[in-house]
Amino acid sequence: MKEFRSPADGFAGVGSLAAARIAAAAADIALIIGPGGEIADVAVQKEELAVELREIESWIGRPWAQTATPESGQKIEDMVRAAAAGAPVRWRQINHPAVEGPDIPVQYVAVPLGLGGRAVAIGRDQRQLSRLQQQLVEAQQAVEEDYARLRQAETRYRLLFERSNEALMVVDAATLRVIESNLAARQCVPDAAKGLVGRSVADAFDQAGARAVQSLLAGVRAAGRADDVRAQLAQRGQEVLVSASLFREGKMALCLVRLTPLSAPDGSDIVPARRAILLSAAEGSPDAILVADDEWRIMSANAAFVEMANLASEHQARGEPASRWLGRPGADLDVLAVTLRQRGIVRQFATVLRSEHSPPSDVEVSAASLPDGQRQHFVLTIRMVPRRRATEGRTARDLARSAGDLAELVGRVALKDLVRETTDAIEKLYIEAALEVTGDNRASAAEMLGLSRQSLYVKLRRYGIDDVAVEDEMQS
Repeated sequence: MKEFRSPADGFAGVGSLAAARIAAAAADIALIIGPGGEIADVAVQKEELAVELREIESWIGRPWAQTATPESGQKIEDMVRAAAAGAPVRWRQINHPAVEGPDIPVQYVAVPLGLGGRAVAIGRDQRQLSRLQQQLVEAQQAVEEDYARLRQAETRYRLLFERSNEALMVVDAATLRVIESNLAARQCVPDAAKGLVGRSVADAFDQAGARAVQSLLAGVRAAGRADDVRAQLAQRGQEVLVSASLFREGKMALCLVRLTPLSAPDGSDIVPARRAILLSAAEGSPDAILVADDEWRIMSANAAFVEMANLASEHQARGEPASRWLGRPGADLDVLAVTLRQRGIVRQFATVLRSEHSPPSDVEVSAASLPDGQRQHFVLTIRMVPRRRATEGRTARDLARSAGDLAELVGRVALKDLVRETTDAIEKLYIEAALEVTGDNRASAAEMLGLSRQSLYVKLRRYGIDDVAVEDEMQS
C-alpha cells in the first residue's frame, strides 16, 4: 500500500467534521470503534443498506462483534487488536445478519485514529460482487455440465458413426475432400491403411463413378438436394447407391455421403430381383404414383406424375402438400383421407389434377394406407379419365339440371327459388357421392359430410334417395 508522502501538510487544519465527512463518503458504512471494540458511532451512505441491516440504530454502545454473524467474531477481534497496535491495514470480510434473506457481506478496514485507542472501520457493501461471484460459479457449473453432455453426445456419435455397416463420409462441399470417414468407408478406397481423411471423395470410385459422384455433390451444393446415383467402388468393384445430404457447420458447407451396397460381397442382389422389377415398373408406369405421409405431404413421385403436373423434376414435388395439385379445394382430399383411415383402401375415386400451366384434368385415384409404426403413409395411383367418359358420367349422374335448363328458368322463377333449387341439386350430388365413396355406409357418410345421422336420413328422404332403406333405419 502506498501512503501519502506528507500527510501533515496535506491534512493540516482538517477538523473532526471534515474527517468524519471523508470517512462517511469513502465508505458505504463507517463505524467509530472504541478501545474495547465497542461501536461509538455509525454512518451509513446507502439508504437500502440501513434498511436491510438488522437493528442498526441500536449498534451504538454494543460490541462490534455482536452485530456480525458468529463466524465473523474472530475477524473483528483481530482487526481491533491490529488497529490498537498500529499494524498494517488489512481488508477483511464481515457478514451482518439481514432483516430478511441472506446475510449481508461487508468488507472492512480498521484505521487507528490515534486518540485513546479509537479506530474508524470503513466498510464497503459486497453484495453486488457476491452476486456476480455466484453467477460466475453457476455459469461455470452450467458450462461444465454442457461440456459433459457434449462429450457424451460426441462419444455416442463416434460409436454409431464408426460401428455403422454403411459407409459414411463427411465431405467439404467446396473442395470435395473428405473431412471424416468411418471404417466401412475407409475400406472402399485403395491403400486403406493411408486413411481417407484429406483425400478427394472421388478416390473411392472408378473413373465413371467419380464423375457421377462429383455431379451429385455439385447438385447438392447448388440446390440442397439431388437424386441418388449409382457408382462402382475402386477397391472392390462393388456397385453402390450414393446419396448426399447438405448441412452447415459454422461457415462451412458439408455433405454427409452415404454408400449403400446394391449387391452383397458374393455378388447376389441385396434387393430381390422381383422387388427390383416392381420398383422399376412403378417408376416407369404410365399412371402417376405418389407416396405421401400422414399429413399428405409428398414423399416421392414417379415420372408420370412429374409429366402430368408439368414439373421440371420430382424435387419440385417433394415436401409439398398433395392438395397443391390433386383434388378440388376443400373437399376431395378430406373425403379420401377419412375413407382411407376407415377402410384402408379406395378404388376409382373421381377428382381432378391441377397442373402448373394447364387447366384441371379429370382423374381417377386408387389409394391405399400403409402403416409405418405409429404413422401412416398413403400410396396413390392417379389415372387420367378420357374426356368423353368424364362428360358422360357427369351428365348422367352429377347434376339434376344442366346449365341450360337452369338458364331457361331465369326471368320465370324468382331468384331465391332458383338459388334454392340449385343448392338442393348440389347438396344431393354431395350426399350421393359420400354414399358411393363409403359403400352406402350412412354412419360414415354422415361423419364425412359433418351431419348427424338423423339429419342425413331427413335429407335422404327429402331427395328420394333409397326411401325404403331410410324408412327402415329411422323406424329401427
